[in-house]
Amino acid sequence: MKIIKVTLPDHSYNVEIESGILSCTGQLVSSVWDERKIALVSDSNVAPLYQQKVSDALISVGFTVHNYQFPAGEASKSLEVLADLTRELAADGFTRDDGVIALGGGVTGDLAGFLAATYMRGISLIQMPTSLLAQVDSSVGGKTAVDLDTTKNIIGAFYQPDLVIIDPETLTTLDRRDLVEGYGEIVKEAALTDGKLWELVKEIESPSAILENAEELSRLSIQYKADVVMGDEKEGGLRQVLNFGHTIGHAIEALADGDLRHGEVVSVGMVAITRIFEEKGLTQAGVTEKLINRLDAVGLPVSSPLLESSDIFDKIKNDKKNHTGHLNLVYLHQIGGPAIKSIPSEEIRDFLNIKALQS
Repeated sequence: MKIIKVTLPDHSYNVEIESGILSCTGQLVSSVWDERKIALVSDSNVAPLYQQKVSDALISVGFTVHNYQFPAGEASKSLEVLADLTRELAADGFTRDDGVIALGGGVTGDLAGFLAATYMRGISLIQMPTSLLAQVDSSVGGKTAVDLDTTKNIIGAFYQPDLVIIDPETLTTLDRRDLVEGYGEIVKEAALTDGKLWELVKEIESPSAILENAEELSRLSIQYKADVVMGDEKEGGLRQVLNFGHTIGHAIEALADGDLRHGEVVSVGMVAITRIFEEKGLTQAGVTEKLINRLDAVGLPVSSPLLESSDIFDKIKNDKKNHTGHLNLVYLHQIGGPAIKSIPSEEIRDFLNIKALQS
């Protein structure tokens, strides 16, 4: 078993990674929690696959488990669904001594995580991500949130779990698009860190190769993210580099209205921002092409017609990462050399240059 320790000033936890680990859920959870009532939250796609198996494992070691399910999809990451789940926990008598386990992809992790953060001002949380995107990104670091209208993650909290359990075998039930989407975040972290992760990413030439190397890709990605989070838990400085590709990516995601996945828009966003900074001479020549090669190898999109939308700059300016009238743009000097450039919001259109975005 591979164990990554996340040590923060007020809270520490382990990320445990191993194929087949879902069958050990009872023992793993009982190592961090005493007997209590558990809300096992999953969506309509994941619940039929794993919820009963995990529930049985928890019950076998003495936990009382209530299974909750919500409709799969980003639309469920809402205040309405959050309220429904809160009502269900209240009706079933959950108290501050109980806990929530988020079993599923990124939507489940964000939604159930925010449920744990807000129910009775906070109850215990464990993350059990079943998608590649959730395993390498959203399950680690404590970000929880719901969307409001078309704005992603605008209502949320930093709320760290007590444990993260990752079973790479769950990736075998993903369709090709869902698997490849998560790989977009892996390429992002590889480009930020260089080293072993970038070297491994350079060897991935197909979706099947992602599955073959899933455990090591997850371990290296999560270790990098954990190191960043331990250095900057609340995104006051260093952690902002993890937003590479996200400012433009989130704008495209909002305009796509559900037609593009998060990892796909991050892929497009990374290429767009790198091309712009390379044309300005702030990024080493050839970096854009290196990114395109790694993303295109598995079928991730590297451009989008939505870059031509007249609304894209309004979405970019209104990004929740706008700080006191400035937008911090994360870019690369070179592979493994992230940097941040702060641009006044009113200058963002001229700086990014719509022609450059449409290249």
